[in-house]
Amino acid sequence: MRHLATCVAAVWIASSGGGVSPSARAASVPRPETRNVKCAGRSYQYELSSPDRHAALPAILLLHGAGGLSSDLMQPWGPLAARERVVLIAPQIPRELWFEAVAPAVFRCVVDDAKRRVRVDADRVYLFGYSMGGYLAFDGAMLASDYFAAAAVYAAAIADDFYPIVDSATRKVPVALYVGERDPYYPPAKVQRTRDLLAGKGFPVRYLEIPGQDHGYTPVAARIDEDAWSFLSTYRLPGR
Repeated sequence: MRHLATCVAAVWIASSGGGVSPSARAASVPRPETRNVKCAGRSYQYELSSPDRHAALPAILLLHGAGGLSSDLMQPWGPLAARERVVLIAPQIPRELWFEAVAPAVFRCVVDDAKRRVRVDADRVYLFGYSMGGYLAFDGAMLASDYFAAAAVYAAAIADDFYPIVDSATRKVPVALYVGERDPYYPPAKVQRTRDLLAGKGFPVRYLEIPGQDHGYTPVAARIDEDAWSFLSTYRLPGR
């Protein structure tokens, strides 16, 4: 868990709804509702948005950065989700060291609660994480690979001495990696090592480096979200 401590200490960047084109903002975006759910004895808050509560739709669990809010990712993803008919689930993540140990179980608990409110295609539940949320997305993808169909991570990497986590995955969950060319916290060389680790273990991997971009999410949210959805949407849990 000390790796999460390093991530949290180094990065405190909150993102807002910028990076969305005027035409995208014109789309009809459903207003998120705030829900609370008890998981493993603790209460967690999350935002939930669905363009159609009666149809079984794919869903993305959105994991924000250190010091951020669930809305940081919910807002930028809203227009795309409305257009593509995707359920968005964005938990408020505790900025505490103990959370890493329970994160995969809490993520499943939150999504399961959302499934009781709206219809979700259980074979098409995805992860998207930014910075600290990206770090935790690796935990969710590797330790709950039978639950999440694929994952996309921006501005995060697997810590070098935490590489054995990939051997915990029961299936080779596809992962898309995004990094800014000038990211001071997760420079491309570090994310490339994660790419090479996953590819070497047989995981389907997409890697995209964004020229001139630093660690921030807001300026490139529209580009990353579109590419991430193009990647995620091609996968579903097999044999179910």
